[in-house]
Amino acid sequence: MTQITKTEQPTTRELIIQATAELLIQGGREAVTTRAVAKAAGVQAPAIYRQFGDMHGLLDAVLSYELDLYLKSLNYQNANPEPIDALRAGWNCNVNFGLSYPAFSSLMYADARPDQSFTAVRETLDFLQSLVQRIAEEGRLGINVVQATQMIHSGCCGIILTLLRQPESERDLALSDFMREATIAAILTPCEANKKSAKNPDPASRLAGRAVALKAVLPAATGLTQGEKSLMGEWLDRLSQS
Repeated sequence: MTQITKTEQPTTRELIIQATAELLIQGGREAVTTRAVAKAAGVQAPAIYRQFGDMHGLLDAVLSYELDLYLKSLNYQNANPEPIDALRAGWNCNVNFGLSYPAFSSLMYADARPDQSFTAVRETLDFLQSLVQRIAEEGRLGINVVQATQMIHSGCCGIILTLLRQPESERDLALSDFMREATIAAILTPCEANKKSAKNPDPASRLAGRAVALKAVLPAATGLTQGEKSLMGEWLDRLSQS
C-alpha cells in the first residue's frame, strides 16, 4: 500500500489518497465519506473537492495510484515479445492484485456503473487490447479484437470476484489458471489453440485467422476509401466467423 518515508514530506493530495485507501481497506466503500477522509487525512473537507472535484474523482485517483504502486513493486512491464505469454502474465498480475486488495476489486468490478468508470479499469482494458491486437496482427486470433478483449477481461474479473466470495483457506487458485487457458484457447484460431498437436491445420481455421489479422491492420490501409474499408471489414468479419 501507499508508503511515505520519513524523509518525504507528503503533499495534501498524497495524504488524502493514503487516508482514503486505508478507509477502503478497513471498511469498504461505505467507510469512505467526506467527513471520514478529512478526519483521517487531517485536512478540511473543501480540500478534498479542490484536489479531486468529487468523491468519484477521489476514488478514481486512489485506484490509479495504488495500482501503479503495485505494478512498480513487481517491476512489471510488458517486455515479453510473445504476446500470448504477455497476456498470461497480465492475467496473473490482475488476479493477484484483485485478491490482495479486495476492497479495490469490489469498487472496480462489483460496483461498476456505465456512467462512472474508473481510469484504472480503462487503462487495463487499453493495455489488454494492445496485446490482443498483436495476436491478431500475427494471424493467430480467431475472433475480432474487441470481442476477444471483452472475453478475457470478463473472465479475469469473474475469477477475481468468484475467489473473493470464498473463504481464503478454501480458494482453489488453480481455477484461475484453468479459466485463463480456456479463455485464451477460445479466442485463438483452432489450429493455433491446438498448435502442439495439430499437424495439418484446418484450411478454414487458417482463413479465419488471416481474415482477423487483415481486419486488425485494415485501418492503416491507404489505398482504400473509408467506404471500401467499411465494406471490406464486413467481408472479413464474415470470413472470420465462417
